[in-house]
Amino acid sequence: MLQYLTIFGISMVPLIELRGAIPAGYALGMPMILNYLICCIGNILPIPVILIFVKFVLDWMRRSNVAFFNKVSGFIYEKAEKNKPKITKYATWGLFIFVAIPLPGTGAWTGALVAALLDMKRSKAMLSIAGGVLAAGAVVTLICYGAIDFLRFLIF
Repeated sequence: MLQYLTIFGISMVPLIELRGAIPAGYALGMPMILNYLICCIGNILPIPVILIFVKFVLDWMRRSNVAFFNKVSGFIYEKAEKNKPKITKYATWGLFIFVAIPLPGTGAWTGALVAALLDMKRSKAMLSIAGGVLAAGAVVTLICYGAIDFLRFLIF
C-alpha cells in the first residue's frame, strides 16, 4: 500500500510528475498496468486546480513586494505574451503534444500553466493535458518495462 501512495504522491509533484513516478514504481517492483494507472491518475488530478488558480497566484506574485516573485511572474507573463500568437494557432493539439513528450518541464503542470496564460477553455485544456499525460505515461512505461513485456501483456 505504501508503494502505491509513494508513486501517487511523486506523480503529483511539479517537474517530476509521472516521468519520475513510473520509474520509481518499476524500481519498487510494481505491476506495469497498475503503475501506469496510479501515476496517470496522480498526474491528472491536480490539473483542474492548477487551471483555476494559477493566474490568481501569478497575479498575486506580480503585486507582491518580494522582488523574486515580481521577476518570476513578469518573466512568465512576458514569455506567454511573446509566444501567444504562435501557440494559440495550434493550442489544443500543440498542448497535447507538448505534454505528451516526456521531457523535463513539459508535463501537466507546465501545460496547465501555458493553457491558463493563453486563456484556453478549461474543458479543452483539461482534455489536451489529460491526453498528453496518458501518452507520456505510455512512453515512459514502455521505456521502463520494455516494449516486449508490454506487447506480451497486450497479446496474452
